[in-house]
Amino acid sequence: MRSLIYIFLGIFFGVIMTKSEVISWFRIQEMFLFQSFHMYGIIGVAVCLGVLQILLINKFNIKDFSKSPIVFVPKQKGIARYLIGGIIFGLGWAMTGACPGPMYTLLGHGLPVIAVVIMSALAGTLTYGAVRSKLPH
Repeated sequence: MRSLIYIFLGIFFGVIMTKSEVISWFRIQEMFLFQSFHMYGIIGVAVCLGVLQILLINKFNIKDFSKSPIVFVPKQKGIARYLIGGIIFGLGWAMTGACPGPMYTLLGHGLPVIAVVIMSALAGTLTYGAVRSKLPH
């Protein structure tokens, strides 16, 4: 039953991605060329909603599905890690025209070439996992 809920949430997420034009390569290009506020507005709303959700989780001690408390562990401070990670993420986003969220929506829209991007993202994630202990965190 829980799997069906996740499938429907995924479909709903895909519909939202499509209707908001987040999957449009042209919208992403407009953002990187500073020609439109559209994507910045969507990202801003997502950040605000994320902050609100974290505040509500902390205020009301909301638990996960297994009744365990949700704990947010503070990360180490340091501008270099965010700068380097942001540059790598932004370059991948600019080169492919897709960030991780819409990649699966694009595949669902029948764009098989995005499978190469998904495989590359998974390879990058596995590579990071393999070298993570050797990186300066």
